[in-house]
Amino acid sequence: MTDLSQTFGYQTVDEIEREQRIRRVFAAVARRYDLMNDLMSMGIHRLWKRRLVRMAVPRAGQVIVDLAGGTGDVAALMADADRLVLVCDPSVPMMAVGQQRGLAHVGWLGGTGERLPLADASVDTLTVAFGIRNVTRVEDALAEAWRVLRPGGRFLCLEFSTPHALVRPFYNLFSFVVIPRLGAWVARAPEAYQYLIESIRRFPDQGAFAGLIQRVGFTDVTYQNLSLGIACIHVGRKPMQASREGGTA
Repeated sequence: MTDLSQTFGYQTVDEIEREQRIRRVFAAVARRYDLMNDLMSMGIHRLWKRRLVRMAVPRAGQVIVDLAGGTGDVAALMADADRLVLVCDPSVPMMAVGQQRGLAHVGWLGGTGERLPLADASVDTLTVAFGIRNVTRVEDALAEAWRVLRPGGRFLCLEFSTPHALVRPFYNLFSFVVIPRLGAWVARAPEAYQYLIESIRRFPDQGAFAGLIQRVGFTDVTYQNLSLGIACIHVGRKPMQASREGGTA
């Protein structure tokens, strides 16, 4: 059966409901989101994000976009006066928290991963940390990343993934029992953190996600497991000779 939503580009009712649910989730947890990340990961998420930034190699003169950048913690690590670093996020409450912190040399842009408000071939590096699983159509978001990157530009994605079998039982216990209780106690939003855990569970494993990145046209696709696969950084490059539709010319 033909997928009419893909053919004509509109959202299904389920996708609209999921998008609205995601907006509610992040509006509910915005002010305590960074604190919850520290508690849930015992601070390790900050090390993972620093690894992402080191791999991104931000440089003078670049245009760098951190998609789903929320409160701007990753963008702040990449920012400097000699480059343009933008957070692009659909959640105004999340970005408002970051703006209140007065992060230097960070710009703010409202937009979704599936419809980036950026021109074709206008970005040198696009990063996304723990946000790609919250888009309604992952392949559409990857295609948008491909569209806005310049030829030779790089896509880097830090995301929760499928941990090694040795740690998986302990990880699942912590995820499904401890984290929702932390969400209820600290963020006062247990349903929000139940959603976040469900979204991690549904996300493709390392190999499957690498395949999606390749499918939209990225080359030199690699991934690097962190903390025995609890998180993973995927990297892809837009070819120097790239057609407008995706893939190589």
